[in-house]
Amino acid sequence: MILIILFRILAILVPKIVLFSLYLTAPFHLAKSPTREHQLDMKATNGFCGAIGNTPLIRLDSLSDTTGCEILGKAEFLNPGGSVKDRAALGIVEDAERRGLLKPGGTIVEGTAGNTGIGLTLVGNAKGYRTIIVIPNDQSPEKLELLRAIGAEVRPVPPAPYKEPHNYNKIAARIADEMENAFWANQFDNTANAQIHYATTGPEIWEQTDGKISAFVAAVGTGGTLAGVSRFLKDQSESVATYCADPYGAAMWSWFKYGHFHFDDGDSVAEGIGQGRVTENVESARVDDAFRVSDRQMMATLNILLKDEGLLLGPSAGVNVCGALKVALAGGPGQTIVTILCDGAQRYSSRLFNQEWLAENDLSPENLSLEELLIHLKDDQNEPSEK
Repeated sequence: MILIILFRILAILVPKIVLFSLYLTAPFHLAKSPTREHQLDMKATNGFCGAIGNTPLIRLDSLSDTTGCEILGKAEFLNPGGSVKDRAALGIVEDAERRGLLKPGGTIVEGTAGNTGIGLTLVGNAKGYRTIIVIPNDQSPEKLELLRAIGAEVRPVPPAPYKEPHNYNKIAARIADEMENAFWANQFDNTANAQIHYATTGPEIWEQTDGKISAFVAAVGTGGTLAGVSRFLKDQSESVATYCADPYGAAMWSWFKYGHFHFDDGDSVAEGIGQGRVTENVESARVDDAFRVSDRQMMATLNILLKDEGLLLGPSAGVNVCGALKVALAGGPGQTIVTILCDGAQRYSSRLFNQEWLAENDLSPENLSLEELLIHLKDDQNEPSEK
């Protein structure tokens, strides 16, 4: 009887002893719950701000195959806030923190066409700051709704030229000046904007192309992206050609080609790009040449990107990619051309996909093929009769 009881006890204990010994000798990641030290070894970003940047470089297959160039788009629409302006927002805020201009519990104030405001609000949320955004009331309703949804105090104002006191940037500066513990981001003339692109976007492009980039093209809003990236690429190799793609109604094409602002004819529906003055960010840009892109060319490019590449992009990306096509045509096959895919079309859906709005702005889609668009671009003459 005693032996039977002992066997039964051993039958219960032996498996448990074996399992316990296996637990003690098992690899750390199988045997124990992860500690803080182990968690830090995982491939995770440090919050929202850590997810900004390191975006993919996408080969635009149909454009590349047709032109004989490698046409590559930096997918800035994949930043966590949805646009290239996340980088400027982070750079400006962290520079202000280092300089003691933005203190805990403070308020970020900015005049913006939308995307920088979205980036600043989300960076501000992650860092514990309040945000006030002054925005022209002619921007897409999606941007205004999104800004309110993410917690910004939004103050729409009528559009006005920069020289006017009621220009949205001037209003933002006054609001910040009148508040305690407030900081005006001043994206147009705050060179922390260009610097973050010099420190991040430029090096990423250089590495992603293995230093084989021939040309870089981008439109100008504040000038931060073009300035920072062009300076970095030229510092690596003077042989990299840099271009500005400019919508009609803006003056950067005139400035970079001829050194004056005389040619700013026309108009554009593209939001967030198109500049009429040399901002402090633009001042540091190293640009070799410039192209003008009409709204109809932009829309045709966006349609091709959607139908041929599966990319649903906003107007500034259309201007940039059309600019890249113009570079491809001007320089011929064999080039590696990089541009910026700034944001997605979702922020403009009430306009870009609204047939009535498109018709009112003479932008109804023509459904041009890529080959037809390239023929049109070759024939396009946008040089003024007098320089």
